[in-house]
Amino acid sequence: MRSVERAALARAVALAARAHPRVSPNPAVGCVLLRGDRIVGEGVTEPPPGRHAEVVALAAAGDAARGATAVVTLEPCAHHGRTPPCTTALLAAGVARVVIGHPDPHALAAGGATALTAAGVEVVGPPPPGTVFRGGVAGQLEGFLTAVGEGRPHVTLKVAVTADGSVDPPPGQRWVTGPAARRAVHRWRSEVDGVLVGSGTVLADDPRLDVRDVDHAHQPSAVVLDARLRTPPTARVARPGTVIVTVDLDGHDTPALGPHAQRAARLRDTGVHLVAVPAAADGRGVALPAALAALAGTGIVSLLAEPGPTLSGALLRAGLVDRLVRHVAVHLGDATPSALTTPPRGAWSLERSGGAGADAIVQYRALRTPPRSIAPPTPHT
Repeated sequence: MRSVERAALARAVALAARAHPRVSPNPAVGCVLLRGDRIVGEGVTEPPPGRHAEVVALAAAGDAARGATAVVTLEPCAHHGRTPPCTTALLAAGVARVVIGHPDPHALAAGGATALTAAGVEVVGPPPPGTVFRGGVAGQLEGFLTAVGEGRPHVTLKVAVTADGSVDPPPGQRWVTGPAARRAVHRWRSEVDGVLVGSGTVLADDPRLDVRDVDHAHQPSAVVLDARLRTPPTARVARPGTVIVTVDLDGHDTPALGPHAQRAARLRDTGVHLVAVPAAADGRGVALPAALAALAGTGIVSLLAEPGPTLSGALLRAGLVDRLVRHVAVHLGDATPSALTTPPRGAWSLERSGGAGADAIVQYRALRTPPRSIAPPTPHT
């Protein structure tokens, strides 16, 4: 990969970051067209059923696309979904070289590199796993890759703790951390498809689970795991776009019958989408793997989980957390806060650390072997 192409790939990743999560469940892809050292076209994925990044970039380049190099974050698709294959568009435009940042893991959509090579186009990449460029692209595509590889959303678990590791706010205070850390949470929310809590949090705090004080913010779906359908129709999350995952009642795929029928009907009247899954094996709550798989089926491929200690622990024990973010209330005089120096149990890698006002933020990434592709029923289109 040439230096100008590496710079173009970094540019394509930055372009794609602006599109996520507005294009979910499709992957946010960036494409840059080069003629020599000059950019002649750029594009990002449009929201469904819009154009893919390659088609947008080709339209911007016009005749300058003939003989150009296309630098694209994700392997161009070779299947016909809502739109024709991007490989067909690249060949029709006369693109001579294609640089790929990451292979398409989806069994139906993959094959673009092979098709382009067979047609005489020079294909470069993707970079090997473990390289900086491959990792950068994978990070930007993490929701899509997790949905394809594991059939569930990519999960970031946020926990707020005091310097000694307690989740309880100091006496007389509502929050553990300060306003700067809470603003950071709203930025996190604006970058995901859904914000997840359990019904206990809804009953105790009546949260809104939306994004505030962020300009031009994407609003994620509120997601509540509620096995016994305790969420009242008057709750602030009871609104269009909210997804409540409850248990399968009497073998029905929606909680329309049984003792919760009236509440289910009232919640649906507010615009809430109810999804029923099996109960957990121990009878406590919903089966978490089934719940996350059901959320992926609704198009939610990235989640910020902000639950209480019980659900947080259950997600961690089940191995369903991909990123753990600790917001630590650090006060003057705390010499070595244990919440900053004690790593979480299990296989984690420190991803980032920093500050938000008077508080610290420590971010860990789960270390796992790459999952095999299980190809969800609907590929990106």
